[in-house]
Amino acid sequence: MAFSSCFCHFPVSHKLQRNQAAPFAVGPKNFVLSSQQFGWSFLGGSRVTILPNLPKTLLQRRSSRVSASWLASSEVANGVFPLGLVAVLPFYLSMVVAPKAKLTQKVMESNMPYIVLGILYSYLFYLSWTPDKLQLLFPANTSWIPELAGIAKMFSRDMTLASVWIHLLTIDLFAARQVYRDGLQNDIETRHSVSLIMLSCPLGLLIHFITKKLSSPRKT
Repeated sequence: MAFSSCFCHFPVSHKLQRNQAAPFAVGPKNFVLSSQQFGWSFLGGSRVTILPNLPKTLLQRRSSRVSASWLASSEVANGVFPLGLVAVLPFYLSMVVAPKAKLTQKVMESNMPYIVLGILYSYLFYLSWTPDKLQLLFPANTSWIPELAGIAKMFSRDMTLASVWIHLLTIDLFAARQVYRDGLQNDIETRHSVSLIMLSCPLGLLIHFITKKLSSPRKT
């Protein structure tokens, strides 16, 4: 009894190298033994804890998370293009098809479309932001003047291009509304200008200014 009580429990350290096979295998996967989790006692019997190869498992999880994140960002970017166009198209159609209708005038007075587009743009801008964006826009060898090569590289990313698309749709729709309201106030035809703004905003504005100049009564 005394001999048994004196050696009731003692730890046994068993170290294994990283890629060394264990003295036994359980299943097809590799397992390792921890030197702090192997013990034996006369009363409790042997106790062995088997752990999976954690570094490999963690690498697989991390790789899967990166792939899932990239896939989600790509799906968001690809969905923004048709979604943004469908969102603004009814406003252009209203200004072109029925510019003097009461419903069109009421809808174009609302600021809700720009608030929604602004929130969407802010979200896409947040998703597209990377630490190297400022470096691409303002290289260290220039005096805060963006370079075309850096901008082209930045716009080659799907999420950045999606945010720029929403940015352009918002600005173009706002410019079209200003032209539309100017036409109502001064009784000027704006359907051709509004249509052109949807395709090329600067050119549509130029055509509107020319139309306004030609439509103004000449002083005698």
